[in-house]
Amino acid sequence: MEDAGQRLKRARERLNLRYRDVEQASIRIAERRQNEEFVIALSRLSDIENKGTVPTIYRLYSLCAIYRLDLMEVLEWYGVNMAMLPADAAAIPLEGTHLLSFTPPSHGEVQVPVAIELGVDISKTTYLSRAIHRWGKLPLSLLNALDLKHHRYAFIGTDDWSMYPLVQPGALVMIDEGRRKVASSGWSNEFERPIYFLEHRGGFVFGWCTLHGGRLVVQPHPASQCLPQIFAHPSEIDVVGQISGVAMLLDSQARRRTPA
Repeated sequence: MEDAGQRLKRARERLNLRYRDVEQASIRIAERRQNEEFVIALSRLSDIENKGTVPTIYRLYSLCAIYRLDLMEVLEWYGVNMAMLPADAAAIPLEGTHLLSFTPPSHGEVQVPVAIELGVDISKTTYLSRAIHRWGKLPLSLLNALDLKHHRYAFIGTDDWSMYPLVQPGALVMIDEGRRKVASSGWSNEFERPIYFLEHRGGFVFGWCTLHGGRLVVQPHPASQCLPQIFAHPSEIDVVGQISGVAMLLDSQARRRTPA
């Protein structure tokens, strides 16, 4: 299998560029960026193509600019798949609740069920593995209907029990940024009451909210044993949006330790 250096060499040769041409082009990029790290010397380019030397992020940028290559694709040549970034981040638990700042990939594929077994009543609870007849890959562009531009995503910290048991620690939540006004009524039970995701100077919180004049009270679920938090609004806290979706694992072994 052709390694990354050889692929870059082929890209250069397709454009009939000599080592000297690449060096001069990289110098122009470095001058535009006012950073000499973008320069690719002749000897360095030779090492990248023939000795498997991994270019710095600056030189890789220059090569992609000169060869008209997609940076994300070239990173994959070196074994760095940017589509795996959110999954790898999810595998590293953080105690504090936090927003996700990953930009959804503009291209690529995702594996989804493309055929459901005939005769399966999807209105009833069943094993997903029994319902899916065939898995396949579809372009990520087909997921645009999810309206990712108007939603943000966040992980609930593994030590954040604020809304337990409605929202488990470690859950992934979807935030509708279009619903930032704190509602004072309109629900008949705790499942219908809006849960808001908020940012303050010390980090992030989420929970039911009540506005009293210039004070915003973030109220946790009574079963969580957490205390309400009060902030001056809007000077001390900002409403990011209303939580509109939750994905979480129900782990009966991971229960909160009773406070001493």
